[in-house]
Amino acid sequence: MSVDDRRQLIKRNHESVSVRRQCELLGLNRSSFYFEPKGESEETFELMKRIDIIYTACVFYGSRRIREALLRQFDVRVSRDRVRRLMRLMGIMGKLPGPQTTRRHPGHAIYPNLLRNLAVERPNQVWCTDITYLPMARGTMYLVAIMDWHSRCVLSWRLSNSLDTGFCLEALEEAIERHGQPEIFHSDQGCQFTSEAFTGLLKAHGITISMSGRGRAYDNIFVERFWRSLKYERIHKEEYATVAALREAVAAYIHFYNTDRPHQALDYQVPWEVHATGLAKAPPRGQVLHTGGRAQSADPAPPTSRSPILGAGGLRAPVANTIPST
Repeated sequence: MSVDDRRQLIKRNHESVSVRRQCELLGLNRSSFYFEPKGESEETFELMKRIDIIYTACVFYGSRRIREALLRQFDVRVSRDRVRRLMRLMGIMGKLPGPQTTRRHPGHAIYPNLLRNLAVERPNQVWCTDITYLPMARGTMYLVAIMDWHSRCVLSWRLSNSLDTGFCLEALEEAIERHGQPEIFHSDQGCQFTSEAFTGLLKAHGITISMSGRGRAYDNIFVERFWRSLKYERIHKEEYATVAALREAVAAYIHFYNTDRPHQALDYQVPWEVHATGLAKAPPRGQVLHTGGRAQSADPAPPTSRSPILGAGGLRAPVANTIPST
């Protein structure tokens, strides 16, 4: 387990175990727990943005190919070790078949992939989720989204400046509160989604858990395609100086994606139409559709900028010396 992973396990206000004792049990030096890293330089943030552009186009690229692409496309010479370090910071990894394709927690349970050969034919049959890195002019943010597999509709999302479990839990809680619950919830084996808090919430609602197998690069293909669209069509076209500006851009794009962007795979319908129509045909017991604060059982109006389906996009506090003040 890495130093960062062990630091995240320590509870400052534990009722019975001191921080010193927790460090001893985890084999962690106390100075490592209290250490606060310096913020990255502007040059590093620019390099991370270029890495993200390359990775978005070629998610199967690892650190070696990204290093070569930086040289060819941007005339930037950088060591492979530095590329690898920044990719870890960004939470990305080349998606080729093989071991260690996502950050797993050794103590968390792993669940089987239930989507193989499964016909997904209706909304709320399967939901899926993933996390992506979003570049800023000076800073880094992470975005989690929960999507309905059948309709491709983004049901909820959250921004965070760290890869903890909290913002993923908030997105899941909002999706369930606003849109009922799926029969199956699918994710990769990232430590956020295998955590006891996350899987416990799914189990508490009677939701069956499914996870991509190791080396299964495209088991979560619809969320991956959404990340690509978001970045190509919005994020990479501008620089965002504040978290508030980035949050506004994400909210606007998700609203556009859900209500105005036709999908060829959906017979050129938009995700919200497919989602609402499917639920109206056979709504799950006890569920109503939420649209702009009004509950309807059929033929709901498309969501507005204040509609629950757009998501609150909850924001977690910025890190000092890393994320600029809003």
